[in-house]
Amino acid sequence: MPVVSIVGRPNVGKSSLFNRLLGRREAIVDDMPGVTRDRLYGEAEWRDKKFLVVDTGGFLAKDENEFVEGMRAQVKLAINESDLVLFVIDGREGPTWMDEDVAEMLRKSGKPVIVVANKIDDGVHEDDVYQAYALGFEEVIGVSAEHKRYLYDLLDLIVSKLPQEEALPHVTGEIRVAIIGRPNVGKSSILNHLAGEERALVSNIPGTTRDALDTMVTINGTVFNFIDTAGLRRKSKVEEDIEYYSFVRTLQAVDRCDVALLVMDSEEPFTDQDKKLAALVVERGKGIILLLNKWDLLGNNEKLGDSMKKRFRDEMVFLQFAPLAFISAMTGRGMHKIAEHVLHVAESRNRRIGTTQLNRLVRDILAFDTLPTDQKGRPFKIYYCTQSSVEPPTFIFFVNHPDLASPSFENHMEKELRGLDDFTGTPIRIFWRGKEEK
Repeated sequence: MPVVSIVGRPNVGKSSLFNRLLGRREAIVDDMPGVTRDRLYGEAEWRDKKFLVVDTGGFLAKDENEFVEGMRAQVKLAINESDLVLFVIDGREGPTWMDEDVAEMLRKSGKPVIVVANKIDDGVHEDDVYQAYALGFEEVIGVSAEHKRYLYDLLDLIVSKLPQEEALPHVTGEIRVAIIGRPNVGKSSILNHLAGEERALVSNIPGTTRDALDTMVTINGTVFNFIDTAGLRRKSKVEEDIEYYSFVRTLQAVDRCDVALLVMDSEEPFTDQDKKLAALVVERGKGIILLLNKWDLLGNNEKLGDSMKKRFRDEMVFLQFAPLAFISAMTGRGMHKIAEHVLHVAESRNRRIGTTQLNRLVRDILAFDTLPTDQKGRPFKIYYCTQSSVEPPTFIFFVNHPDLASPSFENHMEKELRGLDDFTGTPIRIFWRGKEEK
């Protein structure tokens, strides 16, 4: 997805605009200058085009405070990584010397810029927008982030300025595999082992890999496109500016892939960050395989393996459908099975169940299961079910009252669907649609 950064001096409404573009409250909004210190990102969509929006801290070019210097470096990095920059100013106040400093930096960057004159809350102030042309940019628009005034016009302008999506090279029949995980868990070593050559820099310094790296490998006649990514730290440990965009690129790698290999350290598995990464993959409907790397450091202990499997069942309940493999990129243990696991999960993600078989399941559920009811005793009825798509397998149940389908009942239905066929490693999506009872 293209990246759109929001920059400007402090207290011009950047975070308010960020929240409006995303349609939900993500950034802290306050009248105190400097509230936004780190970059915040979110996914926006307008007219069927998706893009990432980045909120940055206020830019002050002439403040020598060490903290401000750090914020300034972050803003510059955000601009360098952007496809489009929204330069926000206070539209009623007009350009200030601080805005001129931002404008000078943006001109040097060569990036496309839209000047957003914010705080144009009513028609009385609309003529104030023309002052913004003094900053020297062609595209200027007046908005009110607080009152959503001219917000849709701004979104139209943003979409028109974003680069056209280029079709990424895709070999027929290839399986795209993202290798993700925390820093220093052995992702690049796994890639190098699978590729049979040194394709990624390997180091024991966390964060060596900055960008996603594609490597095409043919294994037993199947083409795999392995996408190595930068390691993801817990947010409190993201200290280097560039770490932020490593996270953004990892999200993009997951969006591109068919199957994700979530690599964990056998000595420190199932961390909160591992769980968040797994949830991100499942949320995006991608296949997932868990790899416990560095297993050689714990010894070849069968009891330890059983204990680790039990710990996995206890700590990652939402991921019980995913295969768990014990490997060592250093010794090669279990590495030969990775391609086999990926192929299996990719097939599961494309699996279809016939409507006849699905409706036989519906009849069995109606006959033997206790269906939900509401406080008024309204019965829940399922009329029929169909599989609407694959990648991931998606099922639609037509019912009388969709609101009665509780999360626990949906989990039960997912378990029943998984019992019909092999859906190893792939999430299943279920939708409930109302149908007038006849």
